[in-house]
Amino acid sequence: MAIKHVVALLILAAIWGGSFIFMRVAAPEFGIYVLVAIRTLLATCVLLPILIIMGGVRQIYRYWVPIALVGMANTAVPFVLFNYSSLHLEAGVNAILNATAPMFGALFAWLWLGDKLTKSAIAGLAVGFVGVAIISQQKLGEGDISFLPIVTALLATMGYGLAASMMKKWLQGVKPLVVATGSQALATVMLAPFALATLPDTMPSLNAWFNAIALAVAGTGIAYILYFKLIADIGPAKAITVAYLVPLFGIIWGIIFLREHLSLQTIMGGLMILFGVALTTGVVNAIQKKPLRRRVKGA
Repeated sequence: MAIKHVVALLILAAIWGGSFIFMRVAAPEFGIYVLVAIRTLLATCVLLPILIIMGGVRQIYRYWVPIALVGMANTAVPFVLFNYSSLHLEAGVNAILNATAPMFGALFAWLWLGDKLTKSAIAGLAVGFVGVAIISQQKLGEGDISFLPIVTALLATMGYGLAASMMKKWLQGVKPLVVATGSQALATVMLAPFALATLPDTMPSLNAWFNAIALAVAGTGIAYILYFKLIADIGPAKAITVAYLVPLFGIIWGIIFLREHLSLQTIMGGLMILFGVALTTGVVNAIQKKPLRRRVKGA
């Protein structure tokens, strides 16, 4: 992988890690639905002009039904659920739980698409969910939150995993930017009634607006462009490794900007989740095979 791609991965992880900070600051003032609607609307404004220039708008009309379903599973519902969990959980914890998305992706691909689930992948699922249990026990042991915010965060990542299978099943051959733009636009339409019904009583502060705009423009619009560019340049298998870096940045930003403190137990649970994801997605096996290939090649 070239240096520029490594840098791009780090930038993307830093942006997505920061998204949990933006949500935690903006959600209490905007409300759950209004913040998501702002996020999807502004993200559409960032992505749509690029899509128009590339000439891909017609594909949205052609595939609007599956794109709408992907928009519900990958955008509308997960964004709402993460906004709710951000009201109760630290940004670092949400960033860690977000890393379970590839595990759910592998599970849905096995259940729905018939993809093979290796022994290593099964072990990875077990290890990852033990990590979730460790974090859950830690948060519940503190006595100030219920299990519900953790469940909503996991349901959000489950939506991401389901959406990956949806795209593979229904939208193969469709440009990723088309799916990204269409899903954001259609999610905005879906969320509009809920947002209008829950408008905040008072105007959110400038700080909340700044975080909401950063969440939409950087955390969604620019991040999607960067992510799909990485997929095109280095392939999806390498691009998905950003999932391992997002929790790191989520924790770092939480400590720096929100003065969060994560216990050793939470960090250990997070490491187990990341190791489980590495097993489930085959990263561990790939690393183990590389030295062997080099020895064979040199022989």
